Amino acid sequence: MAELNGSEILAKALKREGVDELFFLMGGPMLAAEAASINEGIRCIDVRHEQAAAMMAQAYTRLRQRPGVCMAASGPATINLSTGLANALIDCCPVVALGGAGPVSGYGRQVFQEIDQMEIMSGCVKYAARVHDARRIPEMLNTAMQRAMSGKPGPVYLDLPGDVLYQMVDEDKIDWSLSGRPILGARPPADPAQIEELVAALNKAERPVLLSGSGVIWSQAWEEMEALVDATGIPFYTTPQGRGVVPEDHPCCFPSARSTAFRDADLIAVIGTRLNYIVAHLAAPRFSGDAVIARIDIDVDEIAESPRPLDIGIVADAKKALGQLNAALVGKVDPARYEHWRNTLAEKEASKRAGPGSNSLSDAVPIHPLRLCEEVKNFMDRDAILVVDGQEILNYGRQSMPTHAPGHRLNSGPFGTMGVGLPFGIGAKVAKPDTQVIVVHGDGSFGLNAMELDTAVRHNIPVLVVISLNGGWTADPDKNKPGRELGYTRYDQMAEALGCYSEYVEEPGEIQAALVRAQAEVDKGRVAVVNVKTDWAAQAVTQRFASYTT
Repeated sequence: MAELNGSEILAKALKREGVDELFFLMGGPMLAAEAASINEGIRCIDVRHEQAAAMMAQAYTRLRQRPGVCMAASGPATINLSTGLANALIDCCPVVALGGAGPVSGYGRQVFQEIDQMEIMSGCVKYAARVHDARRIPEMLNTAMQRAMSGKPGPVYLDLPGDVLYQMVDEDKIDWSLSGRPILGARPPADPAQIEELVAALNKAERPVLLSGSGVIWSQAWEEMEALVDATGIPFYTTPQGRGVVPEDHPCCFPSARSTAFRDADLIAVIGTRLNYIVAHLAAPRFSGDAVIARIDIDVDEIAESPRPLDIGIVADAKKALGQLNAALVGKVDPARYEHWRNTLAEKEASKRAGPGSNSLSDAVPIHPLRLCEEVKNFMDRDAILVVDGQEILNYGRQSMPTHAPGHRLNSGPFGTMGVGLPFGIGAKVAKPDTQVIVVHGDGSFGLNAMELDTAVRHNIPVLVVISLNGGWTADPDKNKPGRELGYTRYDQMAEALGCYSEYVEEPGEIQAALVRAQAEVDKGRVAVVNVKTDWAAQAVTQRFASYTT
């Protein structure tokens, strides 16, 4: 009987789990595992920084709805994964991370790059485990996949010591029985009595709103969500990461009236999202203190530990519960009941859009960031995957650029990690190669992972990157922020040196043509960068998430 080493077992186990692509940065003791993965036909995309590998895996996971995989060498390399994994943890995204480690036989003897990676990773992932026997790699990899996707999803980490990876094992002694075991995908239903209670509450309400998040995406419940909105005529809102579950040009979408809707709603149905700072913990005065609060969440702890008392707390899978709710609503809730409420929000929406600066494109020079966002909005495909990363450009983009397809809007999420933009765009394009991917970057955040342009070029991953070049971190109209200034760097020239198509734009009237030319190059398979000089003083006004601002 032939023998396999731990690295070969890992590669075969990855293949059995259906892994088609993984993101990595080469190094020991993972070199043999990386080579074996390539031999198994897995597309291995090597990056320029390990945090980018974890971020690419996160975007890939969101778009493919299955765990993306990242891999790193030992010590500092694995630690570099932690920023991306922490972002995935707070974003509830089921990334699988594989980290090399010093040999078990040398623990405690100050071997090369020895550090307690398990302790470091424990706060950055949902589940972490160390492999001590190569024969158990298939079992433990499948367990990691299961843990990542079960309940409230999240990242997991497997620690792979070098001597385990080098261990030789007779093929007949490897237990493959659990390898490739289908991910459970449990869909716990709601208590029918609670569904009826929610139906009764909707029949009493006059000003209800629906507030959904990523749970609807992970549950793949977008059809049920749109059916609920269509059947009831209830205005809907989503968290930034949950956008697209209902097209944002739906007649029940009133984004500019969000504050009014939250403040005046008499019933708020929260579906698949946490009550964190993103939604101000549902606290007054942003939300009415008298509103009826209903929640649907797969995580019992989210219901039990809700920061605001719940009138109806439903522990269930979003897809299952929404299906039950839609069935229970038939013939019981008339959309006409909420017509006055919709008209109120529509009037507020129209008033906001008719206000100064909202109904015309600025021709000012330097270019206003909102003008750049509007040009991208008017240019992009309806189903484009839009990644936005930065400070001012993120805030302006949130207000002005819609999303019409589920999961096609990516940003740093509730952890607020800068630098995710380009890695997210690359991961998204790998996941959906036939879909237009546009990354709108602030110049500061772009710099954090800018060398991933090289990754995209080397691996023929054609994305369009648009940089809002406002000369530094955030807006600074009073010029008093320490460390703000970065200068108006010609990132387009840097991109050209790395093999990208690039353009530099200073006039607002030139943006659209530059985007068209750049996308034409992307369609030919090139990476394209459009570097747009924007106003350093333009400051977006948005909801404050903390007691301070940047």
